[in-house]
Amino acid sequence: VTAVIPVDGLDEAIRVANNVKYGLSASIYTQDVNRAFHAMQELYTGICYINAGTIGAEIQLPFGGTKATGNGHREAGQAAMDVVTEWQAIYVDYSGRLQRAQIDEVPSADAS
Repeated sequence: VTAVIPVDGLDEAIRVANNVKYGLSASIYTQDVNRAFHAMQELYTGICYINAGTIGAEIQLPFGGTKATGNGHREAGQAAMDVVTEWQAIYVDYSGRLQRAQIDEVPSADAS
C-alpha cells in the first residue's frame, strides 16, 4: 500500500512529508543538486535517498526513523556500536619506569 498525495512543488512536498506521523525514509529524484541538498536539509526522516527508491538501508550506515517510526537509536553502522557498548580508554606503559606528567625522564637541573 502506498499513498500518493499531489503537491505543487518541492517545498510543499517537504511540508507534506514532514507533517505525517512517521519518518523512516524519504526519496527524491532530481538532476538539480541544489534541490537535492535542499531536500536533504529539510526532510525530517531517518534516511534520505537521492535518485533512489526507499528500498532498504546500507549495513554500514545508521538505520532508524524519526517521529513515530523512531526510538531514538540508530541501529547498524558505527552508531550501533555506541548504543550497545560503553567506551573505555586504556593506557599500557611497558617501560617499567615511573611516569611523571607523561614524560619518561625528569630533566636535570643543568639542562637548558
